[in-house]
Amino acid sequence: MRIIVVGSGYVGLVTGACFAESGVNVTCIDIDINKIQQLKNGSIPIYEPGLEDLVKSNIEKKRLTFSTELADGIKDAEVIFIAVGTPPGEDGSADMKHVLNVARDIGRIMTRHLVVVTKSTVPVGTSGKIRTTIQAELDKRGEPITFDMASNPEFLKEGAAIDDFLKPERIVIGIDNDKTREVMSRLYMPFVLNNHPILFMDIPSAEITKYAANAMLATRISFINEIANLCELLGADINNVRKGIGSDSRIGSKFIYPGTGYGGSCFPKDVKALLNTASDNGYELKVIKAVEEANDYQKTVIFNKMNKFFNYNLKDKLIGIWGLSFKPKTDDIREASSIVMIESLLKAGARIKGYDPAAINEMKKLIGDKIEYSRDQYEALVDVDALVLMTEWSEFHLPEFNRMVELMKGKVIFDGRNIYDPTQLRQMGFTYFGIGR
Repeated sequence: MRIIVVGSGYVGLVTGACFAESGVNVTCIDIDINKIQQLKNGSIPIYEPGLEDLVKSNIEKKRLTFSTELADGIKDAEVIFIAVGTPPGEDGSADMKHVLNVARDIGRIMTRHLVVVTKSTVPVGTSGKIRTTIQAELDKRGEPITFDMASNPEFLKEGAAIDDFLKPERIVIGIDNDKTREVMSRLYMPFVLNNHPILFMDIPSAEITKYAANAMLATRISFINEIANLCELLGADINNVRKGIGSDSRIGSKFIYPGTGYGGSCFPKDVKALLNTASDNGYELKVIKAVEEANDYQKTVIFNKMNKFFNYNLKDKLIGIWGLSFKPKTDDIREASSIVMIESLLKAGARIKGYDPAAINEMKKLIGDKIEYSRDQYEALVDVDALVLMTEWSEFHLPEFNRMVELMKGKVIFDGRNIYDPTQLRQMGFTYFGIGR
């Protein structure tokens, strides 16, 4: 089987590499010439554990190729996945120009029946717009070529994307005919041998499923953060409360860890897009709106604690930051809470030393040399007045506290992920601040 994946970003590259691993012949397309050349050389432009090895292996086996031209491979392809970006516009709606540009290109050059699949996260009704766009180009050519549409949203967690694709909890596919169902069933057959279900449904339902899933997870995060803030006011410990509610099978323990708010490429964008979709249809999603507002507030909580501790005078204070990415095992800093922290500290006149195992280059692209970047976690502590933990990378969990005591001028830790034992740190002479504790 031969497929094309248009868009070689995070979703497209993982999709292409994992399908190639299952034996499918895959051509990944991207308009970025430098990115494609880099991929042809077996080097990947993103940080994702296991992905580089997967790409190199399937290039060597000649199952995975890269090109800047959609025409390459389209004559033999059965399926084309559209996996280009849909960034939020100024009003929060998903920007569909890249998706529709791909649709136009497909209509201009397709030569045989295709199943066109939206892998990008798109608002309800997008498959209909893609269908209309492709058909318009075919009509211009006077070509009676047929095609079918499908919606196949991704549910990949950054840092665990390979496992999520190869061993999916579920595969959601929106279709409108049995022929498309057969093609997609054949394509995904290797991934459901261990009884992972394919959930076939109508196309609009598949399109909204991704938004609904991310909105629910975002709701859980904002909910537990609000309870954590209340715990702090009441003298309770959110860790005990979290265990108490997480043991209820109706609730479960996932995504109820308090912190500095959610970020990344999915939750913020998809929550905004869902709110916008509802608004366009004359409906207000009151709960989801509150989720977004609560998350915006949560990103300021640790800074507010720090500002209060230093008597609202952070000018010339040197602050060390551990963790710049929005979560561990990724270099993604999109909507990261660390950005809000850095902007707030700089506005207050503080100086910053930052360290992250993977995301330093991405932060440099965004803010340049506004902060000092350290080569390791301990260099980021030299002479600092305080440390703030923003991302719970595994190497931060069990640091050498005795060494930290010697390096830090101020023995103050602001733990934005509640990974440290307050009692232990206080016994060692640190002043400790967590969330909801």
